[in-house]
Amino acid sequence: MVVLAKGELEQIALPAARPPAADVRSVDLSAPAGPAREAAARALVAACEEHGFFRVTGHGVPVELARAAEAAAAGFFARPQGEKEEEAPTLGYGSKSIGGNGDLGWVEYLLLGVTPAGAVPVASASSSTLPCAAVAGGYSSSSAPTGPLRDLLDEYTVAVRRMACAVLELMAEGLGLGAGAGALARLVTRDDSDCMLRVNHYPPRPDQLGLGAPNLTGFGAHTDPQVISVLRSNGTSGLEIALPGAGGAWASVPPDRDAFFVNVGDTLQVLTNGRFRSVRHRVVVNSERSRVSMVFFGGPPPGERLAPLPQLLGDGRRSRYREFTWTEFKASGCRTRLGEDRLSRFEIASSKIRESLADEGMAQ
Repeated sequence: MVVLAKGELEQIALPAARPPAADVRSVDLSAPAGPAREAAARALVAACEEHGFFRVTGHGVPVELARAAEAAAAGFFARPQGEKEEEAPTLGYGSKSIGGNGDLGWVEYLLLGVTPAGAVPVASASSSTLPCAAVAGGYSSSSAPTGPLRDLLDEYTVAVRRMACAVLELMAEGLGLGAGAGALARLVTRDDSDCMLRVNHYPPRPDQLGLGAPNLTGFGAHTDPQVISVLRSNGTSGLEIALPGAGGAWASVPPDRDAFFVNVGDTLQVLTNGRFRSVRHRVVVNSERSRVSMVFFGGPPPGERLAPLPQLLGDGRRSRYREFTWTEFKASGCRTRLGEDRLSRFEIASSKIRESLADEGMAQ
């Protein structure tokens, strides 16, 4: 359960808004080579340019495995609070705190790092999708037996990581990367890639809040820092995405228990030089049903140097972002609140670009 004081409840209360349904593009990963695959690649690129968000079908992840992992996680969250806290060191359990800078949500979760040996609990139970613990040395270790839940999450993570790789390969085809087609997928498939699995549980909204607002923040508005995030849930609504060019208006993502959803992350926005949009999203709790979601975050190796891919710089060959390492980006993110713009610190000032272009024009 999530225990919040009255002042904390007021902090995460939201207006009783009913946003419109989001128009989410679907991408079929199983499309055969030829015109069908080319069309799927074009649809994927268009979705990344428009919303930074899309639905994946034909993903190849066994439905039975996904539902078994989901059910096992739901069973864990239904256990007494004391038992969950006892297992926190072996499952990365935490609740209500999102990151270490004061963000709160109506949520409890498991947070696991992905290593060649399997899923390993992240050392800090107060971490968000950008754990400071990973900057300092990675993940905690435990000699305790993994148990059926950890085994299922391990198997699920292997399958979803494989699917994330397939998404990135199709994306590279759509971008026309040619000889560099493997540049995106390799970021999340190396042994030292900084990938994570987060299992979120949003309990039913309490009946009596005394706040005059039936909605609560489950997970506050943010973008994901990694390359991509791959999400599935138990068919309960609550996920919302911010629409581009609409003054920050929100749209509700219709639940789909059989498909996966993919978010463009900050790192992918950098790699595409801003062509793809890192989608701002949140989870709102307004249901009498529990929501369980499992999110795979595909991140690059700690020392990976990140900058726009040369093939995507365009005719002007101007980068919008300075080069940085994943470790540097994570360390910077650990100093921010959940909803802050992390990428702004790494943008090359537009004034400098204009000055440089003007100098080039004078030289000609």
